[in-house]
Amino acid sequence: MENNRKAEVWPTMVTPFKEDLSIDYAALEKLVEWYIERGVSGLFAVCQSSEMHQLSLRERVELSSAVLKLSAGRVPVISSGHISSSSPDQIEEIKAIADTGVDAVILVTNLLAGEAEPDSVWQKRMEVILSSIPGDINLGLYECPFPYKRLLSNELIDWIISTDRFAYLKDTCCDLDTIKKRAEMSSGSNLKLYNANAASLLGSLRVGYSGYCGIMTNFHPELYVKLCENWSDATNEIENLQNFIGLASVIEYQYYPVNAKYLLQLEGLGFTLKSRKQNYLGLNSSMKMEVEQMRNLTCYYKF
Repeated sequence: MENNRKAEVWPTMVTPFKEDLSIDYAALEKLVEWYIERGVSGLFAVCQSSEMHQLSLRERVELSSAVLKLSAGRVPVISSGHISSSSPDQIEEIKAIADTGVDAVILVTNLLAGEAEPDSVWQKRMEVILSSIPGDINLGLYECPFPYKRLLSNELIDWIISTDRFAYLKDTCCDLDTIKKRAEMSSGSNLKLYNANAASLLGSLRVGYSGYCGIMTNFHPELYVKLCENWSDATNEIENLQNFIGLASVIEYQYYPVNAKYLLQLEGLGFTLKSRKQNYLGLNSSMKMEVEQMRNLTCYYKF
């Protein structure tokens, strides 16, 4: 393993909404700048954090285009917007997102087969998609937990690598043994692995993962940048940083994405707490204090 390898940080972007629940592009501009100022490697523009399941295809395309324009070539932009269940609709979505010019279109693993359906069904449906879209569309995969989490089997990962069509996997297995196996399987291939789980991040970087792509980039992306830039340092500072971000990540289970919007509001980005997924009033005063206290602690780990 190359100890000088620089790992990457890709925020899973949240979508700011106005009071009327239309997309707030002024706040989006501030958000893009906030991420880039903190040293992120790229932006995942439309994903579950973005409330993509509550956005129309037109809105997913417009949001992808807006992030691409706002980033102005400073960092690459990838996007999903892949929410339909039928192959024809999925192909339409993929082509529409690809036409925005994003660097890669990310497909959601749980939409290729039902929870009880075997890998053979998943593979056949993916083959239909691959044969129906241009070969120059860069593709990635995302083990999105909604509507159910479908982790890729070793057999499917082998097949995915063999197609040479996929360059990106957002891994949500949250298991170090699985992570080690996946790192071995993908070594030497074009498939880069990005961990979405904060608690296992340092361990995944040490076995060859390419970086972090997850929810917590909406709370303190600079800490993930520090860890990914210094993962090979055998120091107490790095271990302490991992311990903090792992523990802090339990806030994912609190009231996300509204709690992230509250933090971004505290950061002065002009966010409302409005969400199409949740009633923002569900973020109670105790939850707000927890977000505030976590934010206050962040400064101690910016060594």
